[in-house]
Amino acid sequence: MSIKDKLPAGTQLGFGTAPLGNMYRDIPEEEALATVKAAWDQGVRYFDTAPLYGAGLSEIRLGKALAGYRRDEYVLSTKVGRVVLDEIEDASARDLGEKGGVFEFGLPNKIVNDYSTDATLRSVEDSLKRLGTDRLDIVWVHDVAQDFYGDEWLAVFESARTGAFRALTRLRDEGVIKAWGLGVNRVEPCELLLDLSESKPDGFLLAGRYSLLDHERALQRLMPAAAAQNVEIVAGGPYSSGVLAGGANFEYQKASPEILAKVERIKAVAARHNVSVKAAALQFVLANPVVAAVIPGASKPARIAEDHAAVKEVIPTDFWRELREQGLVAANAPLPANA
Repeated sequence: MSIKDKLPAGTQLGFGTAPLGNMYRDIPEEEALATVKAAWDQGVRYFDTAPLYGAGLSEIRLGKALAGYRRDEYVLSTKVGRVVLDEIEDASARDLGEKGGVFEFGLPNKIVNDYSTDATLRSVEDSLKRLGTDRLDIVWVHDVAQDFYGDEWLAVFESARTGAFRALTRLRDEGVIKAWGLGVNRVEPCELLLDLSESKPDGFLLAGRYSLLDHERALQRLMPAAAAQNVEIVAGGPYSSGVLAGGANFEYQKASPEILAKVERIKAVAARHNVSVKAAALQFVLANPVVAAVIPGASKPARIAEDHAAVKEVIPTDFWRELREQGLVAANAPLPANA
């Protein structure tokens, strides 16, 4: 069964809950819980989180917000590779690779990177407690990639291969979880895992690498290879860390002049056709048949409504045609059916 088969019927738009871990700012508890409620009220039934998001804060808040709903009514995914300890550390001084400082307003608990079998099983147990649930549906192996580990990423991947991959395969085979894969911001680890014979993932959570701003590399090899193995992708970061939704960040840092210039070109085309950039960003991602769902993040209830309106917005064929003509989308990128 594919990832799509494991999501509730009709699910295309999920909720990425990294912002609930106080991503970039100190979010009031009431606002965080209200955002999850808004997502539920809009029909969202797939929620993704991770121990890294605020050192467990996102999981704790998500668990509180979902406590009043029947567990069978929603799908839940979290991640392994980081263990949250009782020990306290300076959250602003953590080494998070290219995500440095993103969760400085999260909980001060120490986070340890560990992809071993024992750490994977402990991480799953800890997540269950923080989320206040008896089971996880999908588990992603988090950040085994260059953006976090630099030149050491292959060694970390190997540790995950002999630890997390095997542990999660066993949990899936035993029926404890429904699916597993990688949750990463780079395509290379996904390609490497697809080439392995012993570990067969069900899907990938690929953040930022299949978006309106950045999709060429994923289209080259990953998408065809994934399709050939019936491995589907949950697309995270469809707004490219916010720059496609009116923000200033790309890849969790201030956007470069080159990126800002490309965004302005997209905005100009959108304005000519009376299209919102958010709608274009979400609908572009969902047009690829390998994509099972897209999970934009949000920290305010109003953002949830905007996302759902964006998915339903009618976008004229001429808009997509002009993006293609201007080289703003790849020639081989699937476009919405009416394009």
